[in-house]
Amino acid sequence: QVRLVESGGGLVQAGGSLRLHCAASGRTFSGYAMGWFRHYPGKERAFVAAIDWITGNTYYADSVKGRFTVSRDTAESTVNLQMNSLRPEDTAIYYCAAGPRGILKMTSVRTDPDEYDYWGQGTQVTVSS
Repeated sequence: QVRLVESGGGLVQAGGSLRLHCAASGRTFSGYAMGWFRHYPGKERAFVAAIDWITGNTYYADSVKGRFTVSRDTAESTVNLQMNSLRPEDTAIYYCAAGPRGILKMTSVRTDPDEYDYWGQGTQVTVSS
């Protein structure tokens, strides 16, 4: 049974940093893309970043480029999201997700939450102004 568990969310002032963790278990993830999405109330889940479990290639939404860094630790089976220079508009529930590696090839696919098969329960990030 695949399980993704996020942690590391919290309250931070604008300009501050947080590091989110996603512990992945239940299968081998070498054939998977690992993504981070965020959810604003009343809106669809929005793509934040993704990483290829095998190659480590990374992909980012324009809104977080240069501020967020996604990484993975294959030995620990974790995916991390380092978030720097946080802004109030980054406030959301952040979710870890896993989907087939092939979805990374096209922007329209890797940013679509429906292409991901497994999801964590989410962690709240709140950035105060």
